[in-house]
Amino acid sequence: MDDLTVSTSRVDGFEGFRDAVHGSHVDVMQLQPGRFRGLLTHIGVGDFSLSVGSFSVGLRTQRTSSDPKLIVGMLLHAENRVTHWSYDMDPGDVLVIPPSIDHDGRFHGASSYAALRLDLADVAGVFQGESWMNDPANWRRRNRYRADPRVGAEAVTKLRAIVSRLSDPDGRVSPEAADFWRRAIIDVVTATVMHSQPPTTEPVPSAIRLTRNAEHYIEAAGPRPVHVSEICAECGVSRRSLHRAFDEVLGIGPVTFLQRKRLCDIHSALRDCDPATTTIAEIALQHGFLNLGRFSGYYRALFDEYPSETFGKRYPGRGRLRRPEPAAISTAASPASRSTSPH
Repeated sequence: MDDLTVSTSRVDGFEGFRDAVHGSHVDVMQLQPGRFRGLLTHIGVGDFSLSVGSFSVGLRTQRTSSDPKLIVGMLLHAENRVTHWSYDMDPGDVLVIPPSIDHDGRFHGASSYAALRLDLADVAGVFQGESWMNDPANWRRRNRYRADPRVGAEAVTKLRAIVSRLSDPDGRVSPEAADFWRRAIIDVVTATVMHSQPPTTEPVPSAIRLTRNAEHYIEAAGPRPVHVSEICAECGVSRRSLHRAFDEVLGIGPVTFLQRKRLCDIHSALRDCDPATTTIAEIALQHGFLNLGRFSGYYRALFDEYPSETFGKRYPGRGRLRRPEPAAISTAASPASRSTSPH
């Protein structure tokens, strides 16, 4: 299993954005007058990388065709017009830059973006079961996907929350959890692409057999968090088919099922771990939860007690997460804290 790595740096000149997409050289030129201020974050898991950048003045960017990797970018914020090739981009829109294709972009003001870079061969495994998205040939054409306002806004909020949490020096992620967060990032960045695809009519296996196979895989994975895209890839079905099967057999969708499985694993971990070596926040992150307020609410709804109460049963008075008031669970201090945890 690969480790998750995170690096964040402040950039005081446009030259620093030549590494705007980790592993891919980008020619950058400042076109708008003003002092350049930027922030650049790279998150990596094995050969996969996510780059998130923000800058204060307008730029011209160009990538040469020598890069063999696929890049999928999402505009997070724009103060003014943004164009890539001949496409106008709005926040939430997604851009596909195929391998070995020249790219040019123009930012007319302060902007922020996210770009994931992965091997084209990996899309078959990442999107297995999604008939259009798992075909590498469909990613060999440059394209721009317009975001549905709701889907795009939710994706931007979720991605900001993931990057903020994973960039926290105290947010250590184990190799066992790294693949979950890799899948969660891909899921968020490509949500607009998936939402744009029409429903497909695929042969659906027996709901009981499909649900049983999924449960066997989840059980074999042990306590590590399992992402819904991983189940689809293992069973070779789309999310729609998996959802129909789980709803028919268990009365809940696979995302809810996986969330409750992770909560059960956290419950067991809280009963067994030593507060001297870990915290509730660390355990929650390892099992795929970003926002502690929401996590605490989910946990109490399932077990009728707060995480700190479970933690304190073995070590009275040693819980690291203060018990929140019920009202604190339904309100949040910032937009990032209102995002839902990825599944």
